[in-house]
Parts: sequence; C-alpha cells; structure tokens
Amino acid sequence: MELIFRRDAYAARTGATVTAVDERGITLDRTVFYAAGGGQPGDTGVLRHDGGEVRLAEAVKGDGPDSVIHVPEPGSVLPAVGSSVEVEIDWDRRFAHMRMHTCLHLLCAVVPGAVTGGQIGADKSRLDFNVPSASLDKEELTAALNRLIEGDHPVSYRWIDDAELEAKPDLVRTMSVKPPTGSGQVRLVEIGDVDLQPCGGTHVARTGEIGRVEVVKIENKGKQNRRVVVALAP
Repeated sequence: MELIFRRDAYAARTGATVTAVDERGITLDRTVFYAAGGGQPGDTGVLRHDGGEVRLAEAVKGDGPDSVIHVPEPGSVLPAVGSSVEVEIDWDRRFAHMRMHTCLHLLCAVVPGAVTGGQIGADKSRLDFNVPSASLDKEELTAALNRLIEGDHPVSYRWIDDAELEAKPDLVRTMSVKPPTGSGQVRLVEIGDVDLQPCGGTHVARTGEIGRVEVVKIENKGKQNRRVVVALAP
C-alpha cells in the first residue's frame, strides 16, 4: 500500500483501488489516511464509490507495517474489491493533529527528560516526562514553545536504516513508543536545529503553522513522572 501521508501530509484526498473488504473494514492500494499509532489518532473522513458515499469512522493498522484499514460507520454500503474509489480525510481534524504533533516535538526539545507516554488531540495534547517535579514551570514552557513556533523553523524528513538507529539510541526520546523498525528504514523528523527524532506521524511544514499554544496543566503522575498538557490558543 502506498502511504501518501508519509511524503505529503497536506494531501487530503486520492483516488484508489479497493484491494480487500472484510469485517475489519476496507483496504486500498493507496491512501491519505493515517492509521492510529504513536499517540496520534487515526484519520476520519469519507470514501466515495459508485454505490454512494461511506463515512469512515476510523483508520487503523492492518496486518503489515504499511497496511491501513479504513473502518466504515455501521450499516454502510461497501464497495466491491477491485472497484475504483476516492477517499478524503476530514482536513480540519488532520491539520489540528499535524499542528499538535509538531508542537509535541518542540516540547521534547524544551523539556530535558525522557518521554514516558503521550497522546495527541485536536485541541489538547500531552506528553509525560521522567523529570523531577520542581523542574517544570507552565509559564516558562509556554514562552519557550511560542519562541520556537515564532521562529518558523522548517520541518523536514530523512531516512536512516535500522542499524544506524540502533547505533544512535539517543535519537529515541520516548520510552513508551518504539520507532517503527523492521522494514529496513526509519523516518527521522528534523525541525531546523531544534529537534531530531524518529517519527511516523504527520507534521506541518514549518513551526509557524502551529500558531500560539499554551501549557495549560502540569500534573504529577508518579515519583518522577510529570504530565504536560498543551492546548492550541483560541
């Protein structure tokens, strides 16, 4: 399956051919839909075919590393295997996830601690860090994030092989989600000279697109586990 979002997160729709339909959902030969993983929700949207329009409630990973299953709403009339369709994501929701996901990379750059968990949402997102409680301040983190956002740093991608990643373990910031290895290559997301780490999610092209953000809460989740909640400013 061709995963278009890997090279172009701004692609909102594509034509495709149905390769499988089963109780899990619909599989295509190519897609713009991101499957839930790495703390980022799967895309929602619509599939259009000769028999009508199908609302897609979720996108989840299939059997292989590059397989995405498009989950239809119950009661939908599904397309036949081999038919031509068009799929389109809910763009506003996706773009919010792109902004938030990129913001969380910036948060990694300003908090000097390993990431122990995280979740991306369209309005609020969070990362959990293994750091002492006294080391984090909401106002300081908010100011630091917005400085990086206003710097309008470019976001780019490059690929390394599994062996190179294994030789550079410091690239991996998260303790809870391992980079997608096993296919021979791992994608690195590079934000100017600010942050570099493996990630398969979707991101904006420049940090300025994130817009202003605010650290709305810092919670104590354990001995040295601090949850930082970030929201997009209205």
